[in-house]
Amino acid sequence: MCGIVGYVGSGEASARALGVVMSGLARLEYRGYDSAGVALVTADRERVAVAKKAGKLVNLAKALAEDPLPDATAAIGHTRWATHGAPTDANAHPHLAAGGRIAIIHNGIIENYAKLRAELTRDGVIFASETDTEVAGHWLAREVDTGLSLTDAMLSTARALEGAFTFLAVDAREPHTVVGARRNSPLVVGLGDGENFLGSDVVAFIEHTRVALELDQDEVVEITPDGVTVFDRTGAVVVREPYEVTWDASAAERGGFATFMDKEIHDQPAAVADTLRGRIDEHGKLQLDGGYIDDRVLNSVDKIVVVACGTASYAGLVARYAIEHWCRIPVEVELAHEFRYRDPVVGVRTLVVAISQSGETMDTIMAVRHAQQQGANVIAIVNVQGSTIAREADAVLYTRAGPEIAVASTKAFLAQITAAFLLGIFLAELRGNKFPDEISALLAELDEIPAKVQRVLDTSQPIRDLAHSMANERTVLFLGRHVGYPVALEGALKLKELAYIHAEGFAAGELKHGPIALVEEGQPVFIILPSPNGRHSLHSKVISNVQEVRARGARTFVIAEEGDTEAADYAEQVFYVPASPVLMAPLLKVVPLQIFALELASAKGFDVDQPRNLAKSVTVE
Repeated sequence: MCGIVGYVGSGEASARALGVVMSGLARLEYRGYDSAGVALVTADRERVAVAKKAGKLVNLAKALAEDPLPDATAAIGHTRWATHGAPTDANAHPHLAAGGRIAIIHNGIIENYAKLRAELTRDGVIFASETDTEVAGHWLAREVDTGLSLTDAMLSTARALEGAFTFLAVDAREPHTVVGARRNSPLVVGLGDGENFLGSDVVAFIEHTRVALELDQDEVVEITPDGVTVFDRTGAVVVREPYEVTWDASAAERGGFATFMDKEIHDQPAAVADTLRGRIDEHGKLQLDGGYIDDRVLNSVDKIVVVACGTASYAGLVARYAIEHWCRIPVEVELAHEFRYRDPVVGVRTLVVAISQSGETMDTIMAVRHAQQQGANVIAIVNVQGSTIAREADAVLYTRAGPEIAVASTKAFLAQITAAFLLGIFLAELRGNKFPDEISALLAELDEIPAKVQRVLDTSQPIRDLAHSMANERTVLFLGRHVGYPVALEGALKLKELAYIHAEGFAAGELKHGPIALVEEGQPVFIILPSPNGRHSLHSKVISNVQEVRARGARTFVIAEEGDTEAADYAEQVFYVPASPVLMAPLLKVVPLQIFALELASAKGFDVDQPRNLAKSVTVE
């Protein structure tokens, strides 16, 4: 949620400050927002110049064109997702304090804002908005009025606040400084030459620098044109090592595709290949990207718990089948927002696997912390370098999928499954559940997946055509068994996210236990058909499900494996994917469903990159 950008550069004033912030906000639009605003500071003014507008960034750009702001030495910008107060011009960020001398922007929720607001009101402060952010701004101004610098005032203010937040603030009397603070919400520093940057995501400044600095919990950062200083909550200076972002600005562009989502669907062969590349050393040992968990600890694990939300949780469901089969360890998959509230049984022999594209999902962060408090070790599977979950986990496995800009996740899903498979294969070998030749065979099968995904993409026109013919459908059902069940859930979720129609995924075996009551004449039903091969194939049982819904008038659309000669006998239309091992089939069979959701939503005229009411990263509980 919310996009945050900060910039400070050398010189007395420059048009660059506004340009950097506006382009950064444009790159952060994928996070979801309903208003936008900027604040600019110059060396010769007593007030900060502010412009803000409800609605999309184009509204702000139009306002700036009609009433330009002055050139600036420093700037901050924000795209807001409404929490406290409706999405109006007044509630949009930045908010002003100290008679317009201080401006502040904020991502998160201040849980004790009501108490602080009451105290400020008693002191005579008059509020111009309904937001909790303005409370923080006036509290910050009160600290500055005691004689503190903006940085020291931010340290004091952060200690007074409860909840989750990222703040950026500027003061007209310190025109070459931007100050930021973070707690349970992302903030990254970009290091430039004679200029420095802040952002809620490296996407905000990637066109200007690929050198970044991560911030830990409860740290405050001060950026000037000449340097960056990080402080812990006590005010002590903290030394942070920079890192280089491994992709450039072009990776965050559409690259000729009409939408980011379409591009990211086509990125999936590379995303899977990059997640696999260079993972196994000469001794066959999985190479983690950070942290360390002793092999003896991993050998003692008697339970694995996957914590995740949304699409990431479905990746965890797929991983459960594979890890249990390969490692003979029981695996539970928990929705992160439910995990710590049900008093879960975890301990030193539990391995928690946290899956999150952004690494900033607040529910998953809190689940990780709860698990560690109970003595469990945590391995993170995340996409974003330096993210909170990556830093706080005991070990991390990056998916290396590159930036995912579309709100609805696609390539991250395949990369997460791939990374989880690597973890399962590593544990299977470590614990002696698989012989070296079996491990080699599994890795070889995974290596074939990128080319097979590409074949699915190359033959996707029929499902694109089907989607456009179904633009007026109001409900679609999805059925799957075994690893096909999470694929059905993900197919339904994509359709809900993008096309705003009722869609449900069911375990096919549950059909007769209630869901079949939904089937009526003309009802579209997608069936993820298992491979007909294998000792324990569920193919015939799912074929029976197809016959059951067809008998009640359903239109059946089947995702089947090449060579399945029976599939066409029971379907209105079949979409074939290359044959693969049973456990790896979701990496292929989900792709047609992603394309179907994309095309159906596009046919309805919806914005598939920024669906209504959704944000890319849910950074509040």
